[in-house]
Amino acid sequence: MRHEPANVRFSDLRKVCESFFGEARHHGSSHMIFKTPWPGDPRVNIQDANGKAKPYQVKQVLRAIEKLEGKR
Repeated sequence: MRHEPANVRFSDLRKVCESFFGEARHHGSSHMIFKTPWPGDPRVNIQDANGKAKPYQVKQVLRAIEKLEGKR
């Protein structure tokens, strides 16, 4: 995911988010929103774009995981 954020399947990104952030709190038509444990903007939003994840959202998920693990 880190090396090719433009080539990530939405289903794979969803599984990663569920593993780190739990079940999505919102299931929109093509959007899923996951709650994060820190104050501020406490969510990760991902969107299904014809089976693919949007590259900028992949990067946001990776940054949120780094923050969650205390690497930032």
